[in-house]
Amino acid sequence: MEKPPVLGGFFYGFSYLCSMEKLKFSFIVPVFNRPQEIEELLQSMCKLEGDLSFEVVVVEDGSDLDCKKVVSQFEKQLNITYLYKQNSGPGDSRNYGMKHAKGNYFIILDSDCLLPNHYLKVVKQCLEQKFVHCFGGPDAAHHSFTPLQKAINFSMTSVLTTGGIRGGRKSKKFQPRSFNMGLSKEAFEASKGFGTIHPGEDPDLSIRLWELGVETALFQEAYVFHKRRISWSKFYQQVHKFGLVRPILNSWHPKTASLVYWFPLAFTVGFFLAIFLALLGFKYLLMLFLVYFCLCFIVALFSSKNLYVALLSGLAIFIQFLGYGFGFLKSTFRINLLEQDPKKAFPKLFFTK
Repeated sequence: MEKPPVLGGFFYGFSYLCSMEKLKFSFIVPVFNRPQEIEELLQSMCKLEGDLSFEVVVVEDGSDLDCKKVVSQFEKQLNITYLYKQNSGPGDSRNYGMKHAKGNYFIILDSDCLLPNHYLKVVKQCLEQKFVHCFGGPDAAHHSFTPLQKAINFSMTSVLTTGGIRGGRKSKKFQPRSFNMGLSKEAFEASKGFGTIHPGEDPDLSIRLWELGVETALFQEAYVFHKRRISWSKFYQQVHKFGLVRPILNSWHPKTASLVYWFPLAFTVGFFLAIFLALLGFKYLLMLFLVYFCLCFIVALFSSKNLYVALLSGLAIFIQFLGYGFGFLKSTFRINLLEQDPKKAFPKLFFTK
């Protein structure tokens, strides 16, 4: 196993020892009012391939509908720990789970994920080939997902929409997402884990790890099936929050700001402008958008092999760009132009411990 990168001074010795000792994995899963999802995730963990031992830490984040009984059903099959705490958000719940875990390498998952059988075997092989203190994997659509779930998955993961930033393509600096993230115990202790913002706590952690000299990596074959139990309205709310968060992250980490983050807003404004111009007789701009949506339809049809999913994918893309774009515009105006405190401008994006 290659020696991991130096975190800086004090952490060097432990970093080297961490690479030499046996990897001990702890799955960290925060959950809030979703016992059925936890049951499905734990069932998939029972089917993991390979001669592997691992721990599972389920953190109940102040749920009214808890999953304690569900977790107890897996005590004979899995080395599992159930923890209950007051509601403080997914980021703090992950930190809580990592503080109580016994492993030296944490794998963080969302409760609405399923693991393919090869998942942990792939993670172990990748870490043995080249050790990194933080990795992320893509998300994929399981064959059992609804057409809506598959369409939203395409919109969120396709290179044609998000540029592959969620694992659709390899990049020099990959920002792992907390639905499928690995983090060494050393990196957790050095970074203090996730912050209180949500969403956005995962790219914030990735950037802070880079500042500590920690390398992040994409393990492309270590994908999960991300269910996303959401409707169109909930999907809009989710991507709208993503848009709100990005200018806040840019203000915290100015070096990571990029023109790419303006694309959904530019796309949305351009689309409505194209419709307006078409009504005036100038149709060429609208034709460019139609070509783009036709291309997305073809790729979605090819990947899903389902006409209905391909049709829904176009709507999912439009909602994604619309929600993110206007969230980004609103946040940019209040954070950059009015110079408001993010916690006062958007208090619902922050949890208190």
